[in-house]
Amino acid sequence: MRLLAYLICLLSVLSATVVSQPTWQADLDSKIRFYQTTDFGLVLAGTERSLYAVDGQTGERLWRRETGRINETAVTPIPDTDLILVTQDLGSKSRLEAVDVITGRSVWQSEKVKGDVMQLAVEPSADRLAVVLVKDTKGDVGSELKRKPIVHVLRLSDGEELWKKELDGSIEMMPSRFGDGLGEIAFTLDNYRAPLMVDGRLFLFYDGATSYDARTGKEKEREKFRINEAGLALTEADPVIDESRIYLSGRGRIRAVNRRTGNVEWKADDLGNAAEMALIGSTLYVRTGGQFTRLKDGELESKGPYGVAAIDVASGEVRWRFKGADKGLTNFVFTDADTILIADRDDLISIDARTGKRKDKLEHKIERAQFVLLNERGDAVVGGRDEIASFAYGREVWRVRHKAPGRGAFRVVAGIALRATALYFRYGGLATSAFGIARGGLNLASAANSFRWSGLRSRFGSFDLTTLASNSARNYVSGRIYTFGSLGRTANLANRASGVQMIRGNIARRITPSGTEVRESVLDRLDPTRYADRLSEYLLRRNRLAELRGSHMYFYTDMKKPFDRKGLVGVNIHTGRDTRYILASDPDPQFVTDETVSLLYSADGEKLQAFDVLAQ
Repeated sequence: MRLLAYLICLLSVLSATVVSQPTWQADLDSKIRFYQTTDFGLVLAGTERSLYAVDGQTGERLWRRETGRINETAVTPIPDTDLILVTQDLGSKSRLEAVDVITGRSVWQSEKVKGDVMQLAVEPSADRLAVVLVKDTKGDVGSELKRKPIVHVLRLSDGEELWKKELDGSIEMMPSRFGDGLGEIAFTLDNYRAPLMVDGRLFLFYDGATSYDARTGKEKEREKFRINEAGLALTEADPVIDESRIYLSGRGRIRAVNRRTGNVEWKADDLGNAAEMALIGSTLYVRTGGQFTRLKDGELESKGPYGVAAIDVASGEVRWRFKGADKGLTNFVFTDADTILIADRDDLISIDARTGKRKDKLEHKIERAQFVLLNERGDAVVGGRDEIASFAYGREVWRVRHKAPGRGAFRVVAGIALRATALYFRYGGLATSAFGIARGGLNLASAANSFRWSGLRSRFGSFDLTTLASNSARNYVSGRIYTFGSLGRTANLANRASGVQMIRGNIARRITPSGTEVRESVLDRLDPTRYADRLSEYLLRRNRLAELRGSHMYFYTDMKKPFDRKGLVGVNIHTGRDTRYILASDPDPQFVTDETVSLLYSADGEKLQAFDVLAQ
């Protein structure tokens, strides 16, 4: 009792002293239009005039580039490297620059491309980078915007163009965020799967599935079809690979493509929309139907037929189909090699992975259930936007509900509440399919996703929770870095940042400084020893991120006493207890957390602010 009284007293003091007081605040030169975290613990923020890098732990402004007003789609990280891509419109011309994320310095630049980078795939060992660009991407939420993407394949080391292709027709794009009164915003290709570069072949998934020779651009195979259901995002599954094949979905069928020849070895037809795939041993498991984000307004829409199928990967034969799911099907997870878990509108269902027969069914009583995951105890956790519950051995273990605040603009509150819950899926891994399979000593084959980038990783608040849960096992940060900037030029840095494998990238030439080179740089003023220490710290932060697995799901709600205000409550998914609190009553809808330093970032006009995550 004394300990409980002490904790309550401590929380009361914290609430009185921390209310609306950020841990740090960075004053920038004009209104902040967007911001995003990086794998190195830096926050990139774009204003009306400049692009900034801010130290996420201290709020120190590290560097600034005079870019003018740019869209949030103008800044794109290259996975597993220390580079970001920055695009700018310069009147009748455009510029694409590869920028050292640590120092802000240009590594190379190209003026042969136009538009913003929407998605990319990179093959560092082969010195290749494929970028998908689109011009004129601004529009209003609720309107239909169609554009024709152009694919450029460049040398990663110097930006030299190897080849380019323009898609045959225009495709539907997706707003970067949803809400009322946003005005004109950037549209994206987040409603499509990112390109995949593997075995010297580039796969695109926009107006069907097309593969090219990544070296020459020669088209190998094309199958045209409507890749997504009209008006919905990501209704087809991400590709899955094994040692010999790539498995692709589309138009109600699964295709197995030989990795060496590029030829289709078999097709499994008439399955329906394959929204999720997992390869375990010699069986490819496919979830058909589910819940998807509507491009018009960001709301949830269910689309069938609902079920799970198992396919023999050697022959393409469909071993079994389970059709006992109802409307609102969630993602699937594996408790072991023999059991699949799904949740539909009413029930948590376990399926025998060998036969497709239902093993058990339990009513979950979660309103509009959107995901199922496994916690570290192996219990199933089913949840939606404002409620989660845990189940084991046919019974409920715990249940937590945090309803979104009733006061305030409905769409704004709803958007913040959705983003709060979605924060969990940024880190993926632990409590998803991959964890469940690891428990059984199996391997989850996936499509080298660390070498691809899509807005799904940074604009996760725009997607339904089912989609995020389906992809979270693949959203990981690896323990290796291909360095092209300052990290690779600092002696012995790899040894000082233990656990990070650094691979020095080959830079063929240095570019001539441009008009947007760094105007402010803290790192330029540091002596060599402190400079090396600072870079080591950023590598260590990345290493911590690579090891991080989410344990808390946040809910935006009216917090009870002693706080008695709006804020975020973090529920431990392993215990069902409220163990984290963020006293930010009105975060902007783009807010994001960094679990490695226990901070939430939010913008207020020209101020970038950080708020503590309080642990109980």
